[in-house]
Amino acid sequence: MVNSGFLYLSMESLNLPKYEPRIERRDGKLVIFDPIRKKLIVLTPEEWVRQHFLNYMIETLGYPKSRIRVESGVSYNSLNKRSDIVFYNAELKPEILIECKAASVRVDQNTFNQLGVYNKTLGARYMIATNGLVHYICCRAPDSDQFDFLDRIPSYTDLNQD
Repeated sequence: MVNSGFLYLSMESLNLPKYEPRIERRDGKLVIFDPIRKKLIVLTPEEWVRQHFLNYMIETLGYPKSRIRVESGVSYNSLNKRSDIVFYNAELKPEILIECKAASVRVDQNTFNQLGVYNKTLGARYMIATNGLVHYICCRAPDSDQFDFLDRIPSYTDLNQD
């Protein structure tokens, strides 16, 4: 593991469980291992948040890795975008859509607009916006396009009891 002031400061500032990621230096850049994509990814501040959130979902909340996709393509009208994290239910339909921002980026209306555009294609029941410091989650009401904010992120067990 590579030690870096960036890593120490970032790890200290996130509101997510700490873990020991696999970090290496390749071609002069820090890279972090992504257990979903099963490869090393350039370590940016957004990737740091994404990897911590993935770890939280898998290790703390119990979500199976096999149903998580990272940076998968989303098409809306003629735009091709990439969603940060999508969790698929047992029927392999998008259940949770997650947008990760760097800790220095404020989660605001633009973040929710971005989630909304992606979700017009995906149709996920839950949407989460996080910068690693604050996490917002909303859930679509049954048979509605109305979303209500929740006070916590459901565990995998909670999700399956709904």
